[in-house]
Amino acid sequence: MVIWGYRTKMFQLVLATFLCGRCGNPAAHAVLKRVTKFTLFFIPLFPINVKYLTQCTFCGGQNRITREQADQIVAQQQGGPDQGQGQPGQYPQQQPGQYPQQHQGQ
Repeated sequence: MVIWGYRTKMFQLVLATFLCGRCGNPAAHAVLKRVTKFTLFFIPLFPINVKYLTQCTFCGGQNRITREQADQIVAQQQGGPDQGQGQPGQYPQQQPGQYPQQHQGQ
């Protein structure tokens, strides 16, 4: 009998501050790398899927980003004290209507 499956692990690459596309608050976002590996007898062998995403620490909303965007955010955060915080709203680029609009009562 052969036991196989997969296992997913999340790695936090960096924390960056920018405007959240879901809640609209300037908040810290964790840039995460999610790696899914094929396992054989509970031993992870090779990655079958790698995804990058940001997660807002204020509302918990997640947004997928490309590897290039993740690398750029990490380089910007580790570039030095003068480049420490990215411009608000710079990442991630949101498509209009991607998140539900929040209306305030009048």
